[in-house]
Order: sequence, then structure tokens, then C-alpha cells
Amino acid sequence: MGLRDRQRRDDASGVQRYQMREKLLSIGDDYWIEDESGDRAFKVDGKALRLRDTFVLEDASGAEVAKIQERKLRVRDSMNIERAAGNATVHKALIGIRDRFKIDVDGGDDLSAHGNLVDHEYTIERDGDKVAEVSKKWFRVRDTYGVEIAPGQDDALILAITVCIDALTSD
Repeated sequence: MGLRDRQRRDDASGVQRYQMREKLLSIGDDYWIEDESGDRAFKVDGKALRLRDTFVLEDASGAEVAKIQERKLRVRDSMNIERAAGNATVHKALIGIRDRFKIDVDGGDDLSAHGNLVDHEYTIERDGDKVAEVSKKWFRVRDTYGVEIAPGQDDALILAITVCIDALTSD
């Protein structure tokens, strides 16, 4: 039972699903994000020897889709996502007892992420509508979690946000 079994049940939904590895985002780490068929869809390239955490999200052909960098000297932890389609900033919310993240998207509607972020059980929303769900419950494999993205969303942006949240919660 896993992501592929869930796919068979929901084939007609148009939802896109990806499999990611948990907390392996140290500097110099590279890993593949697989789609629901088990094919390599994106690569996360952790850049070593940088003053701040830096990751590059590449598509399967090796083209850079997004550059993700930690932002230093801020009141709250944050990471910047630089992309040709528009930049975004992921930062921890200052208020509240549960972990929450606010995502400011340049030229688009802002997003938020809330839930149990450390255990990879959370949702990403835009104006109260769920655009993605992140969960470990779809897998029995240790250190693996899934990202389920609603139809019509920017998969690369959602996956880059997930990389940011993983890096910011694992510090």
C-alpha cells in the first residue's frame, strides 16, 4: 500500500503526486523527487561550501527550475525561491503555538502552510482552498513522504516550498 495504490483509486482526479525523502537536505545532499509512477521528475541539488543554505531544483533533464536560498539576518527564519515564473519567500509565522509558514508569491496569491510540519503532515492553502497536501501516511518506507498537488497548480513552486519547509524545520 502506498502512493501507487492510492493513484489507482484516484486516477480520474487529476491530482499530481510526488515522493520525497525526509530531512536529507544538508549542504551537499542531492536527491531525486519521483512522480507517482516512480519516474524521476525533479532533482534537489544541495550546494556545498556556501555561507547560507542553498538548493537548486532541477527538472528531469537537468534544467534549473528554482534556486532556493536561506535568508540571513531576519527577525524570523525564511528562504527565498528564485524562479523565471516569479519569486516567492517562505517564512515562519511569528504568532501561534503551532508551526505555520506564510509564503509570499510575487505577482500571485500568497499561500500558507499549517499542520504538523515537523512530521510532514500538513496542507498548503491559498485563500482557504487546499492546493497541496503533504503526508507520510501514504508510505511505509522510512524517511519518505508524499506531496499531493491539486490540478492546475504550479508543481515546481509547491515542491520548492516543501523543500524550504523541510530545511527550515530540520534546523
